[in-house]
Amino acid sequence: MNFGFVIDNRKCIGCHACTVACKSEHDVPVGVNRTWVKYIEKGEFPNTQRLFSVMRCNHCQDAPCVDICPTTALFIREDGIVDFDNRRCIGCKACIQACPYDAIYIDPQNLTAAKCNYCTHRVDLGLEPACVNVCPTHAIISGDLENPNSEIAQLVSREKVQVRKPEKGTYPKLFYIEGDQLSLDPSLTDKMSQYVWSQQSSGVGHFAAQKTEMALSPTLKQTQGSSFKRVLQQAKNTARRVYDVPDKGILWGWEVSAYILTKAIATGLFLVFFCLHLARPLPFKIHLFTGFTALLFLGLTTILLVLDLDQPKRFFYVLLRPHWKSWLVRGAYILVGYTVLLVLWLSAHYFEFPRFVLGLSWICCVFAVLTAIYTAFLFAQSKGRDFWQSPLLPLHMLCHALLTGIAFPLIASVFWSDLTPFVSLLSLTLKYGIVLHLFLLGTELLTTHSTKDAQKTVKIITQGRFKTLFWGGVVLLGNILPLVLLLFGPAIPLMGAVSSVFVFLGLWFSIQIWVIAPQLIPLS
Repeated sequence: MNFGFVIDNRKCIGCHACTVACKSEHDVPVGVNRTWVKYIEKGEFPNTQRLFSVMRCNHCQDAPCVDICPTTALFIREDGIVDFDNRRCIGCKACIQACPYDAIYIDPQNLTAAKCNYCTHRVDLGLEPACVNVCPTHAIISGDLENPNSEIAQLVSREKVQVRKPEKGTYPKLFYIEGDQLSLDPSLTDKMSQYVWSQQSSGVGHFAAQKTEMALSPTLKQTQGSSFKRVLQQAKNTARRVYDVPDKGILWGWEVSAYILTKAIATGLFLVFFCLHLARPLPFKIHLFTGFTALLFLGLTTILLVLDLDQPKRFFYVLLRPHWKSWLVRGAYILVGYTVLLVLWLSAHYFEFPRFVLGLSWICCVFAVLTAIYTAFLFAQSKGRDFWQSPLLPLHMLCHALLTGIAFPLIASVFWSDLTPFVSLLSLTLKYGIVLHLFLLGTELLTTHSTKDAQKTVKIITQGRFKTLFWGGVVLLGNILPLVLLLFGPAIPLMGAVSSVFVFLGLWFSIQIWVIAPQLIPLS
């Protein structure tokens, strides 16, 4: 069996009966939806047309939400339905980032993920999903796609059907008959702060503080405060959304950005001093400084990871109920492994076991690199965010680790004189690190991206909402200024520390932009 849906747009009248039935059947809170109807208007009066599109989980054959879920709270049943068990959910929100169709939300009441589950409780009894039962025009058809005698299988084989975002390779099983790309492709219409039939500028519960205008286009942002008539006049001759659901807002915020930075310090510090130790043996107190500082920032990384969960008490599910395809699980075990290895490495130094120190140093080095870059692979599993699919992202994160590993001891040298002998070499290395960082930024943003969403994200960074922070904070303050200070400033330890402070600011701004900007692109 292989269950799927067909939406027959020739019959849909946009009555929202499916939405109401779904909310009633599953007690879905106000402000979030498992099933909803999106309205698009196109043309100019009197030659206008309104399009209706029923949106929901696509029950993908290759579901990215299932792959990224760290606790198998999301899973594919034998009948092809993508179901979920909210008792296992830790509220990491990774599934929402992975879904290209914006079909998953965090329930504001129990703070766990939820979505259309094909009314499995009804299907198991031989009944149709509630939305199918209630549709007055039989515009929603459900059934077994592998049964040639079923209505859905005959429709899919006989009619010309479309799916949303086939380029994602998820093989969605939600098919549209006479689906219009203006409805199915969210990049073709702008999100608006208010609609003709609704004014949903923010969500409820978990999303109450998330404002829809964060994702607005620059053109429509300028229309806020003007009459809605003026908005429609500016939208003349273009397609426009006139009914939609609230945005989910920024799901991964400052906690994720901060954890990437603290993780970079914890790994970069060891890598830098490991390289210095290979050049010449370092005193025991330097090793203590390296090990304990790395452990401190690993502890902060863990705290930030837990803080970002909507179900923080279930954090240990990642370790105790792991789904090994998820890079959240792999990353958690890499973090644990790196922590244990650092403790063993420090112990070997303390008890003077030089053979163990050398072997553990190399293993720690490998785990430090893995810890620095694993988040890039987690972001790559977030198929809903095209900009995160960049093959350069692991290099970005490794560069962040090296820069923080150099900058942190330069700042600490102001307060601890034992680091003074390394200032000159670290300052020289920091120059090359900044040049490498600028090269990676330029390569990422100047190279043509393959998808429209990734290209839009680049415009948001360089020309849109983040242009001032990027050009002023990242490029000028965080890279050009410290590079100039190191090249032309007086050769004193304080100059390296001051430059390092600017480098940290630039890295923080850069990570914040890289985390937030892709989340401003609407997925439905």
